[in-house]
Amino acid sequence: MISHLKNAETVLLASHIHPDGDAIGSLVALGLALSHMGKKVTLFNECPVPKVYRFIEGVDNITMEIDDFHTFDTAIILDCADLVRIGDSAKDVAKIPVLINIDHHATNTGFGNFKKIETTACATAEIVYDILKILDIPISVGIAEAIYVGVLTDTGSFRFSNTTKEAFDISKEMVSLGANPYKIADHIYGTYSLGSIKLLHKILGSIEVSKNGKLSVLSLTLDMIDETGTHPEDIIGLVHYAKHIKDVKVAALIQEAPATGKCDNGTLFHVSLRSDGSVDVGVIASNYGGGGHPNSAGFSTKLNYLDLKKQMFKYAETM
Repeated sequence: MISHLKNAETVLLASHIHPDGDAIGSLVALGLALSHMGKKVTLFNECPVPKVYRFIEGVDNITMEIDDFHTFDTAIILDCADLVRIGDSAKDVAKIPVLINIDHHATNTGFGNFKKIETTACATAEIVYDILKILDIPISVGIAEAIYVGVLTDTGSFRFSNTTKEAFDISKEMVSLGANPYKIADHIYGTYSLGSIKLLHKILGSIEVSKNGKLSVLSLTLDMIDETGTHPEDIIGLVHYAKHIKDVKVAALIQEAPATGKCDNGTLFHVSLRSDGSVDVGVIASNYGGGGHPNSAGFSTKLNYLDLKKQMFKYAETM
């Protein structure tokens, strides 16, 4: 893989739809590094970048549209357990001569001509960091901040069980190279609009708990977003409110998808799952075509709301 990266000329970098901090951070960090090597690089995601990550250097280079996939000799897929996670363009990306799969999800299907799947890595950003070290590419302030964002967000601000010594070591190095922890944390966690507080109130009012108390479900509708003047990205991290309820093993946030939009492709709902560690939600998500980790996963579905909730509460009976 390293040898191919050195010889590649036109490279497409893509990450999963509804990108999180690790997807964005990994995408930007590797994109900046390959550009430094003189590659012609295109950063791609079918969905808009959440506003909390728009401060990252190079994020404005991410495009939502590709006119001609035939112009690329290599595609690098980041933070995706399956190629279909990049969205509608998966079938076109699959035709690019060389696919490189870089990921840390245990549910990864192993797609691609080359793959670097490290399930013990705290984030895909950690794997990108390792690749940059092998390539001996200088880490600029922009790359350092992007990697730091990936590690910070995928470890839940160093609170999740995937927080390792390597996570702290890499973060320390990124700070020494110019990443500003306060600035980054303030952009991602430190600022709330009045609308987002009102949205939180509405979402918390929707909470339902299964009869055995082991599953909690939050719901987010498009009407809630319209009424509060907010955006879907304003719900980042809210599923954890449901997770911290006493005796709850699995928390779910069911988010209504827009009626139209390329990155949703007829999807009715997006579901974020969190576990206390006793239930592998990555397996649950994979059953619906999604993926993730044992404690944090998600999927999109065309099931209607009532059927979706019925299935989830039925599953809760087996916990």
